[in-house]
Amino acid sequence: MFTGIIEALGEVAAIEQVQGDLRLYIRSDQLDLSDVKLGDSIATNGVCLTAVALPGDGFWADVSRESLAHTRLASFKVGERVNLEKALMPTSRLGGHIVTGHVDGIGKVVERREDARSIHLVVEAPAGLSRYIAGKGSITVDGVSLTVNSVQGALLSLNIVPHTAQQTLLDQYETGSEVHLEVDIIARYMERLLMAGQLENTQEKQSGLTLATLAEHGYMKR
Repeated sequence: MFTGIIEALGEVAAIEQVQGDLRLYIRSDQLDLSDVKLGDSIATNGVCLTAVALPGDGFWADVSRESLAHTRLASFKVGERVNLEKALMPTSRLGGHIVTGHVDGIGKVVERREDARSIHLVVEAPAGLSRYIAGKGSITVDGVSLTVNSVQGALLSLNIVPHTAQQTLLDQYETGSEVHLEVDIIARYMERLLMAGQLENTQEKQSGLTLATLAEHGYMKR
């Protein structure tokens, strides 16, 4: 788990094709790796990657075909800069929101403008994802925890304050830039609970089994 508060910037130092998927070498002179062990997770542009080797100035990570199919990692190039965050520890401050590192879709920046000292971005979410996004709710953009200003259809507006722009890659994004999006995990679970409840109600009606029927036959208190 992560918080969406970026700890350091890094760069893609090497890319290897390995039996149909990828192995990436992410190098960073900013990220403290002294407490990172093999098997630990590091969010890279919002994608949870497992460190499989630690040469000292960075980490190697395997990228499965599933991750390649749902992220931009397949289009990464050597020298490309990335946002980095180590996994959340029990003693860490939850400065952003709960982030899993499981990308829900790829969005596209459709507008960028200056807004006083902030950068205002409008990002178009992929089809079907906007229903999980709420105004003043949380969204993760390339691993960065942000507050959504407003949502209009598939378009969400965001303000990037100076500190966030300086500490992440968000200040580099222009119209047409593609970004990883992860919605608030609470929205995902709420949908699942509601869908399960609707399914149970449908099954009860089809079978004739209802709470009233159970109470009538003494299986529940009225």
